[in-house]
Amino acid sequence: MSELLLIAASGLGREVLVSVRSSGQYDIVGFLDDNEELCGIDVDGAPVLGPISDAPKYKHAFVLVCIGSGRARKAVVDRLTAMGISATRYATVIDPSVRTPEESRVGRGSILLQNVTLTASVTLGSHVVAMPGVTFTHDDDVADFATFDAGASLGGGVRIGRAAYLGMNSSVRERTSIGAYATIGMGAAVLSNVPEGETWVGVPAHPIDRDRFDRMAAAQ
Repeated sequence: MSELLLIAASGLGREVLVSVRSSGQYDIVGFLDDNEELCGIDVDGAPVLGPISDAPKYKHAFVLVCIGSGRARKAVVDRLTAMGISATRYATVIDPSVRTPEESRVGRGSILLQNVTLTASVTLGSHVVAMPGVTFTHDDDVADFATFDAGASLGGGVRIGRAAYLGMNSSVRERTSIGAYATIGMGAAVLSNVPEGETWVGVPAHPIDRDRFDRMAAAQ
């Protein structure tokens, strides 16, 4: 059985741990995490072995970055690349409850948790994360590092840009696009194209001033 090293002892990392144990696909070596307080302890029965910079020591293990933010996930992958971790070293974890049609593709480093649905000719890039209950419909095309929170749903022919984030139970109309690094709020219903880097919320979804939103959130 192949060994797997999980990067980040996060909530997502713990969920991946459950999925991998259910499938028996990999033998978990443990976590690497830059939080010094975690070093040497067990997280759900898997040891935190050291910081992320120790990754090159585990030459025979596959690697999986378990960080919920696409931007942060990309930053860690860039760090690992600089350490000599090649694209072929990344595992892909697909929960046993997920059926992947033959004409669909899931890129390296991606994570599909419980009850994710892919209908037909779905393309998911590398390091994509789909939380439980996400639905990808026919001909959806998702770029690298995109993140889908639980229950997010895409109509057919949707295009999702690099490191975009779709919140819990959000939905996207068919043949609509979400730009790179865009954010879609929880429960939003997207009916038109979302430009790169914008944050949209509501039903129907509409853009917000992200700086104003952040100031309001900080004041609460």
